[in-house]
Amino acid sequence: MSSMRKITLLLALMGPAAFQLAQAQTTVEFWHTFGDPKRGGWIQDRADEFNKANPGIKVVPAYKGNDNDLISATILSARQGNAPAISQIFEGGSQLALDSGVFQPVSGIKNVDFSDYIKPVINFYTIGGKVNSLPFNSSSPVLYYNKDLMKKAGLDPKKPPTTFNGLLADCKKIEAAKIGATCFGMSVNGWFVENWMAEQGQTFLNNDNGRSGRATATNLDSKAARNIFSFFKTLQDNKYYSYTGKIEDFDGSDAIFTNQKVVFHITSTSKIGNNSDGAKRAGFELGVGVLPIPNGTKRNGVVLGGASLWIAKAIPKAKAEGALDFALYMTNTKNMASWHKLTGYYPVRESSIKLLRGEGWFTKAPLQLVAFNQQTNTVPSPATAGALTGAGPQTRKIVEEAWQKVLNGTSVDAALKEAKTRADAALAEYNANFK
Repeated sequence: MSSMRKITLLLALMGPAAFQLAQAQTTVEFWHTFGDPKRGGWIQDRADEFNKANPGIKVVPAYKGNDNDLISATILSARQGNAPAISQIFEGGSQLALDSGVFQPVSGIKNVDFSDYIKPVINFYTIGGKVNSLPFNSSSPVLYYNKDLMKKAGLDPKKPPTTFNGLLADCKKIEAAKIGATCFGMSVNGWFVENWMAEQGQTFLNNDNGRSGRATATNLDSKAARNIFSFFKTLQDNKYYSYTGKIEDFDGSDAIFTNQKVVFHITSTSKIGNNSDGAKRAGFELGVGVLPIPNGTKRNGVVLGGASLWIAKAIPKAKAEGALDFALYMTNTKNMASWHKLTGYYPVRESSIKLLRGEGWFTKAPLQLVAFNQQTNTVPSPATAGALTGAGPQTRKIVEEAWQKVLNGTSVDAALKEAKTRADAALAEYNANFK
């Protein structure tokens, strides 16, 4: 007997309901960037729960590489007529996702009340008056520090540095104490530069960071940019800085910190879970502080990082609605509280925050509270709204290459001048597609 006849006979024995289920089930492919068992496993668990409660829909999560890999693969697949229903797109790719024309605004699929989502978060993904994607994993940069090494160097772990000069002063003491660790480490990533620009009230792009009109120029020739790159140069010139030598090496940078090779480390709030685990394994006490900023700067706040859930345009209405239903389920009150506890990503719903407070979570996990308060204390402005351009992946790479050149000895002015010329050219090349 052929395989097809066996299946047909089995379904016949199971009755009409089995035929209806086989015919009606909608498959929802969900592409994401979490290849680790901890976060990828959490997503699979949510899909399994949803599938069990909704037998007419089958959500199939799949890891598709890093941010740039995923957005490129999604757009290519969509243009070949084979788009995943849901794609996790990083915040720097939002304008590119919008311009690609392969996604539809989530606000147009069905009537959804978005009022429970934290305002700065939902506002980031609201472009042209439409909610284009659903917030999922949101983050910002913070300072991580090794309390044991601080004590060893004669520093007070209750007083982590909050400014560039404060960090440099601590580095000087660490160097003099000869504790066998370098002062500072962080991954070379353009997102951090955008955050430090925002903290100084300076947009990274013109036209209100690309939000009142398409961005045509970067502000890499600003005083704010020079403050940041001068900080990098001072760290490097004094041999206070340690990194893997690679661009965008978040995991490598984390390893330097958790292996106790540096005292201070700046990275995303999303790393609180992993870095806490690493600190426990290494046997040191972890601290988390606010992002240090240039001296004399009024703290304005940080730029949203992370990603959101975009839904493909060229799919049947039933699939789009099923995709949105799953996205809403995965980001509901209980699940966002669970996701936050596991990873350190912000709970993107006000109700999730209320639930966590009611459970006493922030008392049990004070490291998370530092990060959370930094985001909620952010002053809304074009600078803190974040840069919006379809050339975002290119401009970030250019900034990273300029940063690395400064670490390798290029002057701040020369590196920024070249970076501005190249980044502005990238904007012009991208914008030429929309004239």
